[in-house]
Amino acid sequence: MNAEQLEKTFQDKVDAEIRIEPRDWMPEAYRKTLIRQISQHAHSEIVGMLPEGNWITRAPSLRRKVALLAKVQDEAGHGLYLYSAAETLGVERETLIDEYLYGNAKYSSIFNYPTLNWADIGAIGWLVDGAAIMNQVPLCRCSYGPYARAMVRICKEESFHQRQGYEIMLTLCRGSEAQKAMAQDALNRWWWPSLMMFGPHDSDSPHSEQSMKWKIKRLSNDELRQRFVDVTVEQAHFLGIAIPDPDLRWNEERGHYDFGPINWAEFWDVVKGNGPCNRDRIRARRKAHEEGQWVRDAAMAYAEKRKARQTAAEAVASPTPVATYS
Repeated sequence: MNAEQLEKTFQDKVDAEIRIEPRDWMPEAYRKTLIRQISQHAHSEIVGMLPEGNWITRAPSLRRKVALLAKVQDEAGHGLYLYSAAETLGVERETLIDEYLYGNAKYSSIFNYPTLNWADIGAIGWLVDGAAIMNQVPLCRCSYGPYARAMVRICKEESFHQRQGYEIMLTLCRGSEAQKAMAQDALNRWWWPSLMMFGPHDSDSPHSEQSMKWKIKRLSNDELRQRFVDVTVEQAHFLGIAIPDPDLRWNEERGHYDFGPINWAEFWDVVKGNGPCNRDRIRARRKAHEEGQWVRDAAMAYAEKRKARQTAAEAVASPTPVATYS
């Protein structure tokens, strides 16, 4: 088949909800789009361990420490699943990691904000992981099989993280006035960055239209953001704390909440590397990567020795037959 026929066959499969698998023919632009999206997702999971990791030892109880430790371990696992999914597209994991540690690859802007107190851990679980779930559940139906299958487990675990964060916020809101004030302050600081997580408006998003045609994405940035607002406002009402948006109000005609303008200048500034913690995050990840080189070297040496032993054992078990002559 020529290139035009291949493109048509590919799009017909996508339109028919038939998953694209690694050995299937795919347009080069589709492959590159997936590598960009999956790798950014993987980087975000890994960098996302940092804002919460430094609160494991400072969590207010053993129960909170264990739950937060489990969550951070989950995020590491998510990164590994996603790097593995990206590798099926023919790119080396080391290449992807080097691109974000020493190049210009991006990760979610939300992780460049600081966690100032324990309430921030609740807000991250409730808002950030809540936004992640809203973004990621549709990815379970992504047209690319390995990515879609990885997202099924990731979404189940993110759901646990969201409930964990909301339960922290609920405990604070039912505590003392000072604790409830902490919860309100955390909401004030994390609300707008959480809305930015969905990306720019559809009209300003260069990849959205094509990604939706290929069914990599199922819903647009603005649709997902609206869904998040509608759900989260009701949760805030139950907590008894206020969304920091004077323009927020229910629109009976639309059947959705209207909300105020997002500060896109701040969003793009953070994306370009000028957020409160951009440099700290990359510095911490580079340090961990470089200091962990000996672990990777040891793992590779062990794997090579194990493979050599297995090859030798197979040779003994199945010796080469000796030719005989009559």
